Amino acid sequence: MDAYKVVIEPVLTEKSNVLRDGECKKYVFKVDKKANKIQVIEAVKSIFSVNPVSCNIVNVRGKKKANVPISAASFKRGYGKTASWKKAIVTLAEGEKIDAFEGV
Repeated sequence: MDAYKVVIEPVLTEKSNVLRDGECKKYVFKVDKKANKIQVIEAVKSIFSVNPVSCNIVNVRGKKKANVPISAASFKRGYGKTASWKKAIVTLAEGEKIDAFEGV
């Protein structure tokens, strides 16, 4: 699988920013549902030219959502859910960082 198909996009939240600012740099990515730890490590290594030490993967379930009526004339009410996705937390070697996240 192509490296750019394995790593879909970075996850930029407050919690991921705290992980990135610690001593050991941890970066969070949204990855393909079929990707495993080895594929994620190889993809991050080839895309960002860094040496990942480890990778943790989490399957994130979709949340239930309720569609509320837009106006008083609209009586349709539906329930659905957001898509499930896979998250990878990649730990880099000591002293390394990804410049694209640091604003350089």
